[in-house]
Amino acid sequence: MNDIYIYKNGHKMRCGYTTGSCATGATKASAEMLLSGKIVKTVNFLTPKGIMLELVVNDQKIGENASCSIVKDGGDDPDSTDGMKIFSEVSLIPDGVEISGGIGIGIVTQAGLDQPVGEWAINTVPRKMIRSVLAEISRKYAYSGGFKVVITAPEGQDVAKKTYNPRMGIEGGISILGTSGIVEPMSSNALIETIRTEAKMKRMFGDKNMIITLGNYGDDFLRAEMPFLAENSIKCSNFIGDAIEIGMEMGYENILIIGHIGKLVKLGAGIMNTHSGSADGRMDVLVTCGLLAGADADILRKIPYCVTVDSALDILREKNFLWRTMKILSIKAGYYLKNKVYDKINIGTVMFSYRYGILVRTDNVNEILRNLTERT
Repeated sequence: MNDIYIYKNGHKMRCGYTTGSCATGATKASAEMLLSGKIVKTVNFLTPKGIMLELVVNDQKIGENASCSIVKDGGDDPDSTDGMKIFSEVSLIPDGVEISGGIGIGIVTQAGLDQPVGEWAINTVPRKMIRSVLAEISRKYAYSGGFKVVITAPEGQDVAKKTYNPRMGIEGGISILGTSGIVEPMSSNALIETIRTEAKMKRMFGDKNMIITLGNYGDDFLRAEMPFLAENSIKCSNFIGDAIEIGMEMGYENILIIGHIGKLVKLGAGIMNTHSGSADGRMDVLVTCGLLAGADADILRKIPYCVTVDSALDILREKNFLWRTMKILSIKAGYYLKNKVYDKINIGTVMFSYRYGILVRTDNVNEILRNLTERT
């Protein structure tokens, strides 16, 4: 593969390729070996993104069937599947193309995902890519029959435990994914699509209440403080605004956002993407809320020099302004959240810290929590 780079936040970063591209490359190489009787060492094909990939082929075997593997490369933003081998075994059948999975490939167990319940977790775009390269090989060798393709990933069962698959209803292995064939480092699109998929699945299951956490801190808090909600939460990483929009699009009636105040404090300025590269404003929010709470200038001048939100909270607590400041923050965060949803649905937030526990509850949290305990 010729190296492909993109620039993120001023840094040059190398792209990788998806598990879908691995499955496609291994399938094309296996089909060619089967029809030609010759070992294939490299394989190339055009991705949906319009980029030509040339991949190294491994573990070649030719017999009644043919098989080989491609090693997944996540580029400069590798995920848990980086470095694992994706295999494809191809055999000839009278007509058509049959695509299935085997060891290490997950099976869909809940509705709302790309594939129906009971199907192998090989998504639509990779299936199209596989069919496309098989048509290319058929033309090359004037072959008019069909192919049976079995995708496997020997490490898939263990690797899947590190992914979202278990909580999204995909059991037994990894998914064969990718809409472009290329992995872009720090891809926000991939994260947002994961949020959309999980939200869609839960909505189809009947949930009308959306519980959003930013990551592991929020999940840990839920398990400790609200265990009855822990299994229904959706991680949004930094993409709070996108998650809210997805919730509105899918008809959720209540949205509750739970997370550490170190991130969620930004809601007090209406900042809905909490990544530091998008916006900071943490100390600015605390200074503004502290001012409105009556804190004097000597206190507020110290806050912009704090490195963490917790250290700023310590200053406010020392001068007995912490809880008054948090009350202002809850009002401001509630205002921006209601504006985000045009005040059409119930939305609120709970912010906590490990030092002070729950610090912020917007005024409608109790009502939302009552609704969250009801399922339709």
